[in-house]
Amino acid sequence: MLKKIALLAMLAVSAFAMHSAEVNINDTDLEISAKLDLGQFNYNVEPNTTFLGFRIVDADDTHGPKRGYRNDPYYEANFLMKKPLSSSGLSVGMGVKFNYTTDFSSLPLGLEATYKIPAQALVPMYINGSVYYGPRVLSFGTADRYYEFRVSYDIELIDNGRVTVGYRSMHTNYEDVRGDYVYNQALYFGFKFLF
Repeated sequence: MLKKIALLAMLAVSAFAMHSAEVNINDTDLEISAKLDLGQFNYNVEPNTTFLGFRIVDADDTHGPKRGYRNDPYYEANFLMKKPLSSSGLSVGMGVKFNYTTDFSSLPLGLEATYKIPAQALVPMYINGSVYYGPRVLSFGTADRYYEFRVSYDIELIDNGRVTVGYRSMHTNYEDVRGDYVYNQALYFGFKFLF
C-alpha cells in the first residue's frame, strides 16, 4: 500500500515545477524523495538556493542492529537553503526537517554539501553528504534524540538524470527499552531526476 501511495505522490508532484526526485532501493528498503525549488515559484528567491521537500523510507529491521522491532514507515518534510561557493564546484547548505514514525518524531537541524568533481571525466560526477541532529529539546513524545548522516556518489549519465550509490545511517533514540534504536543503516542505489 505504501508503495502505491508513494508512486501516486511522485506522479502528483511531477505535475508541478519540481526541482528533483529521487528513488533509492536495496534488497529490503525503498526510499522516495522530492524537492521543490522555491525559486521557480517566487521571483524574489534565487533559483537553486531554497528547497522544500519530502521523503518516505519504507525499511524493515534487516538493516538495523536491533532485531525484533518492526520498522514503521518513516516520513519527513524538509526545508533547505543551499548556495554554491564561487566556482569551486562545492555547494553548502543548512536545513531543518520534521520526521515522523509511529513511535518517534523530531525536528533536527543539519548541514548538507555537494561537490562536483572537476570535468576530467566523460560524464559529470558528484559527491554528496549530509548530517542532521535533533537533541532532546527538538524531539517529541518518547523520543530522546535523533541523528542521521548520508554520503552518496552520483554519475550524470544523461542530462538531468543521475545514477546514485550511497550509505545512510538513521538513529532514533527512545526513552523505552529500545534505547539507541537504529532505524536504518544501509547501502543503497537509485536514480535522481532533475527538472
